[in-house]
Amino acid sequence: MLYIDDLRQLCNDTHIVMTNHAMKRLYERNITIEGIKDAIITGEIFEQYEDDKPFPSCLLLGKNENGAAIHLVVSINDEFLYVITAYYPDDDEWENDLKTRKERKK
Repeated sequence: MLYIDDLRQLCNDTHIVMTNHAMKRLYERNITIEGIKDAIITGEIFEQYEDDKPFPSCLLLGKNENGAAIHLVVSINDEFLYVITAYYPDDDEWENDLKTRKERKK
């Protein structure tokens, strides 16, 4: 299980690693590294993916440098915080709390 305090401890330029996927998505979505760091500092974990490989990961909700809500999927080991992806939550997919997935209509 991942804890927000552990993420915050690694939330600095020398310990954050961006996956190739994350770099591509950050560019496409106009999300900055500062926004990522702000989201981790202000964020809370609301889903855990303990079976992810090579390390367990989690989904967190935080605020970027402009105060916009942002979702991050991150993972850590003893040394680094890995940013897997980041996106702005879509109102069509998330309830008002931005932590509860809307039920899909069949």
